[in-house]
Order: sequence, then C-alpha cells, then structure tokens
Amino acid sequence: GLNFIDLMVRQGNIDNPPKTPLVPGFECSGIVEALGDSVKGFEIGDRVMAFVNYNAWAEVVCTPVEFVYKIPDDMNFSEAAAFPMNFVTAYMMLFEVANLREGMSVLVHSAGGGVGQAVAQLCSTIPNVTVFGTASSFKHEAIKNSVTHLFDRNADYVQEVKRISADGVDIVLDCLCGENTGKGLSLLKPLGTYILYGSSNMVTGETKSFFSFAKSWWQVEKVNPIKLYEENKVIAGFSLLNLLFKQNRGGLIKGVMDKLLSLYNSKKIKPVVDSLWALEEVKEAMQRIHDRGNIGKLILDVEKAPTPLMANDSTETSEAGEEEEDHEGDNENKERMPFIQ
Repeated sequence: GLNFIDLMVRQGNIDNPPKTPLVPGFECSGIVEALGDSVKGFEIGDRVMAFVNYNAWAEVVCTPVEFVYKIPDDMNFSEAAAFPMNFVTAYMMLFEVANLREGMSVLVHSAGGGVGQAVAQLCSTIPNVTVFGTASSFKHEAIKNSVTHLFDRNADYVQEVKRISADGVDIVLDCLCGENTGKGLSLLKPLGTYILYGSSNMVTGETKSFFSFAKSWWQVEKVNPIKLYEENKVIAGFSLLNLLFKQNRGGLIKGVMDKLLSLYNSKKIKPVVDSLWALEEVKEAMQRIHDRGNIGKLILDVEKAPTPLMANDSTETSEAGEEEEDHEGDNENKERMPFIQ
C-alpha cells in the first residue's frame, strides 16, 4: 500500500528520517513463504496482510508475527494491502480516542482518500452519525454518497459547517495541519475532540522547501491549555506507526483488527482501491498521491507489468515550492492519470 506518510518520508518531513538507501512502505499483503522457529498460528502458504517498519515495497518482506493477520476468504490481495493502515487508523481515532457514539457529528478532511473513506464507512455503522467532509471538487461525484455533507477543500468550510450545524461538530479529524488546526478547534462543540493524525500540508513541491515547511508550522494554532479548560474541548494526536513500532502496542492493534475483520465479514466495510501500479511505476503512483488525485488507496503490485502511458499523461514530477499547496483539484493532469486495473 502507498500512503501519504511515504511522501513525507521521501521528503524528510518526519522526525529522525531513516538513512538511505532504504525500501519504503509500511503495509503489504501476500503469501507466507517462511516462518520463524517459534511462530504459531500460521503456516507456509497462508494468505496474510501485515504492518512492516519500512521495507514493504519489496517482493519479499520479513516482519514480527504480532504484526501479521490472516486475510478473509472473500478479500483479494489488493484489498488486503489497502486495509490495515487506513481502517485501523480510522477505527482507533473514532472509537478509542474520540469515543464515537450514536447521534454525533464528524468532520474529516481529504474525504476521498483512503483514511477518509474508511472513516465514512465506519461512521455508517453507528446510527445517526453526521459526516462532514472536505475534498477536491472533481472527487465529489464519486464520494458524494459516502458522507452527509461534502464541501470543496478550497471553500470556507468553517462557515458551511456552522450554517448546517450552528454548534459545530463533536469530532474533527485533521490530516492537514497548518491553519486548519485553528479552524478545527473553532468548530468543536463542548466536550468535542480534535485529533491531528497527519500534516499533509507539509508536503508541497517535489523537493523539500524549508520556507513552506516553516510557513505551515507558523500557521498552526498555538493551543492555550486554559482555553481548552474553559471551553471543554479535547485536543489529541494519533500516529499508528509510533503506536506499533515505538510504543509496543501491537496487542491492542490486533484486537482492533479482529473487530474490523468482523465488520468486513459482515459486509459493513470494504477497502476502496483507487488503482494498481507496477513497482516500476512508483514515481507516477506517488505523484498521483502528491496531487491528491486518488480516491481510496493506491497499490503497488509486484506481479504487474508496467502499463504504457499515453503521450499526454502527466509523468513529470513537480518542482513547485510553497505556492503549490492550495492547488488540489485545479490540475487537469490528475484526471488524465491512468486508472490501472
């Protein structure tokens, strides 16, 4: 699976980025080829999906057994590679951090992305949950049925939300950071929860721009603890990778995966796969994520042969800097990127 965090790793926009050379990627699916001496519960030939602390974009990967899960019979390998990161992140934020319950309201950014679509599906499993979503206008037709109210990401969504719900929302899920932090906090109802789980506004041009990085951090709302106390608001952060690989909560994640697979087997949730790409096409696939052109998850398929691109397809990487961060949905090249099945 390809995730926005992979772009941040490539640009060095994370704490303690690993030294090169490295193989990126944090989730995969495949067939067990070998087992450690003490491994129980799995056999060679089992269909599995797994979290990996880097190195997922390879033909063969190795990871501790606590990060490996069997794939349901009805799930194909592409769906399995699209499942762990998105759905565990969405589930943990909604139910473990924010305590989503009947009748609540949720605002999620990048509603057309993998996590956004997982959030929308999980919200639909709870009665009377209202989902507000922001996304590029060209995605609206495809995702309009997955959220209750959908806004263009460049519109004044704060006023749009308040027009519909004067009191605001119960939960804000923010993967953007920057100026959206203050906007999200302003929309919270009393006892509402704001969760930061990414900072995609830090990724702008193809090359790392210190100016754009500093600008995004400067826009982050300075949180006053006394104000949180007076307004009865909760601010939280969530990083699945840190929870797994730095804080040793693999057992907790396994319990969440069991619940998610039960929901999948009940046909209440289903991963959304945007497109499949050969390993040789990773540059183009990452550009599609960079341009926010995907609806759901992009997948690297090690058995897929590269697909020839048409002459007018956009394969050039962007060299733009900080001016590029608000262009989502404006570049027609995104629509010309091939959907590879």
